[in-house]
Amino acid sequence: MRIDLLSRNPQVTPEQMLEGFKPTARFGAVSFDNYHPNGDYPSQAQTRDTLREFTSNPPQPVKRLFRKPKPVEGLGFYLDGGFGVGKTHLLAASWHAFDGKKAFLSYQELLYTIGMLGMHRAIAAFQGYDLLCIDEFELDDPGNTHMTSTFLGQLMPLGTHVITTSNTQPEHLGQGRFNAEDFKRQIQAIAEHFAVLSIDGPDYRQRGAGVGKPLRKSDLTALEAQAGTHVRLTASELNLHLTRVHPARFSRMLEGIEMVLLDDLVCMSDQNIALRFVHFIDKVYDLNLNFAASGEALEQLFPATYRYGAYAKKYSRCLSRLTEMLSISAKTLDQLSSVG
Repeated sequence: MRIDLLSRNPQVTPEQMLEGFKPTARFGAVSFDNYHPNGDYPSQAQTRDTLREFTSNPPQPVKRLFRKPKPVEGLGFYLDGGFGVGKTHLLAASWHAFDGKKAFLSYQELLYTIGMLGMHRAIAAFQGYDLLCIDEFELDDPGNTHMTSTFLGQLMPLGTHVITTSNTQPEHLGQGRFNAEDFKRQIQAIAEHFAVLSIDGPDYRQRGAGVGKPLRKSDLTALEAQAGTHVRLTASELNLHLTRVHPARFSRMLEGIEMVLLDDLVCMSDQNIALRFVHFIDKVYDLNLNFAASGEALEQLFPATYRYGAYAKKYSRCLSRLTEMLSISAKTLDQLSSVG
């Protein structure tokens, strides 16, 4: 059944947001045991073992006679590494292994929740959590730098632990996106909350295959004939629609959908649109949806000034995930052909 994605613009209450902060389908069953570190890069196993030890034996509040236990300041772990080295796998594995009240959310979802609730209510809402797992941490502008500094500075001393992933080392956050030097003190304050766990290694999604290739329109039609609940629209239609929906609501917009089919991928010459598309692909990937697209080669999808500019790592991650999903769709087509 084809769904009209363009008619979907879900409104999400703060309560619904908080209830939904769990690992998405792709990471719903991951664990430390099924994380397979590359032996050529010892940092992968070291990071896994550090997080396994923390989640099995986190610091406990100090018991005091006739008084409430004194909270131990929350610990912070900052998983730094390139895309495709398993950071989100380890983040979700930490969430699954940790015994306590916990939330798993993207940095964009965190900012959206703080914006909806206001800072004081957001701190009150998260104060009862023992662990926050925040994926894709980044500082894009002065506003979210101030929000993040205030939020972590008030929440973590009360005992909430935070594990986050990023493609940028904490002391370099914001560089190239705004005048980070003017916010050096706040950025340093954020960095001081975390112990950095660097994860080295190549992008496992590439596996030497290079950048994936979009399919033909006829291929999309063949996949659509076998699809369950799905959407099919042009990339231009999608990008226009994404300007109307906040990225934090992309997940709810895609509820109940099993496959996304996009016709006519073209170069995105507006960076605001390109970044929305990147967020959309992140969510399609995290939700473990089937995906296929036709159109221009992926190398042409984002201008060189974007791919090598301030948001280079976001675009590289997007291309990596598109490559994996398109490769899977190509294999599905081969299987359909062999059956036919």
